[in-house]
Amino acid sequence: MRIAVTGCEGQLALSLVERSRSWSGVDVVTIGRPHLDLAEPATILPAIERCRPDLVVSAAAYTAVDQAEREPEAAFAVNALGAGAVAEAAACVEVPIIHISTDYVFDGGKQGSYAEGDTPAPLSVYGASKLAGERAVAEATPRHLILRTGWVYSPFGKNFVKTILRLAKEREDIAVVADQRGNPSSAIDLADAILDISARLTKSDEDAAFGLYHLAGAGVVTRADFARHALSASRAEGGPWAYVRDIATDAFPTPASRPSNSSLSSAKFTAAFGRAMPAWQDSVKRTVRRLVANISSESS
Repeated sequence: MRIAVTGCEGQLALSLVERSRSWSGVDVVTIGRPHLDLAEPATILPAIERCRPDLVVSAAAYTAVDQAEREPEAAFAVNALGAGAVAEAAACVEVPIIHISTDYVFDGGKQGSYAEGDTPAPLSVYGASKLAGERAVAEATPRHLILRTGWVYSPFGKNFVKTILRLAKEREDIAVVADQRGNPSSAIDLADAILDISARLTKSDEDAAFGLYHLAGAGVVTRADFARHALSASRAEGGPWAYVRDIATDAFPTPASRPSNSSLSSAKFTAAFGRAMPAWQDSVKRTVRRLVANISSESS
């Protein structure tokens, strides 16, 4: 089975490439600029046609949350129009699509974890553009599976865990917001889940599996406690450590508003596919172990 993934440098794209080596008969091909540019819709169908895929994973996105407040047209061009064009291309080559969306489609006002039936109400341009992308994908093809996730981290690219370890090498204490809650989600775990369900989605008798799902790390935590856990894991591996100082979101203003609660329930996904995400604490430890090993090798 050949899986075409939009984007070459993103955390999920790189995780899919790495994890696919452990899956027999799976070939993951990443496509990015200039061959496929979500801001240039004319490039999308030809690039996907050349791959001859059995399934498309729409992973590329405009992810600069704060910058999107200054560049709404660019964010919507990529996350809404571009995502829709990828789904249209998948429909043209008659293959299903897995589209990656975000917890930021919610406003954070709910007390518990969000389910798929809860009404989205994004607080930011980024969240609004991703919600528009979900709708564009759903309109373009019935053979879609939209996965909302959040707080993604991995050994690759830029992410919260890597930033915290970098800051711990530079400072004795780090201020982290303690009034935002969510599910830390390993891109490696997400890749394994996607690879696990991909073969089922390519079968014609699996139409009932398509639709909207949440898929995030098991367990809910604040940003500050997320950082503490990552730093504790780092110290256990001989890596950098720093004291985490709790602050309120209001003390760290950003151009884009973040939801105070963006935790997601993955119960629907587990019921449909018989797969649950690992506990976020265990996956963070595995990622930190790799990152600390990389730090050690770079300094030796």
